Amino acid sequence: MIHISGGPCGEKVGHYTEIKSAPVPPDAAEKTFIRWLISKKDGAPTFAMRLFDVEAGGKIAPHHHPWEHEIFILEGEGRIRIGSKWYDFTKGSFIYVPPNVEHEYINTGNGTLRFICVIPNEPSTTEKGPLKC
Repeated sequence: MIHISGGPCGEKVGHYTEIKSAPVPPDAAEKTFIRWLISKKDGAPTFAMRLFDVEAGGKIAPHHHPWEHEIFILEGEGRIRIGSKWYDFTKGSFIYVPPNVEHEYINTGNGTLRFICVIPNEPSTTEKGPLKC
């Protein structure tokens, strides 16, 4: 197993299981856990990488914020609402959520929905949301 380590150039190498999983607060999600794999705390100046696990029957409540999301589905299946439109997704799907657009996620499968979500460390826009689309 790889152990998390920082190298002489500021790199970080590790295995996701070495990062503690924390529940997403109940006002924001149900049956959902997050691991901050790489963040500003690690010296990453531009982006943070997070790993989400949404258990069967779990969901992330509607929300918006002034930064974008780049998402890659590692396992499971679900639905995401971006603005007024719903999309189904499965393992291997990728998703882009623009800044300030309201969005929510639902695990529609019987197993865990697991996805990588990359966000910028600073807001992507100075505009206020939510945008209507």
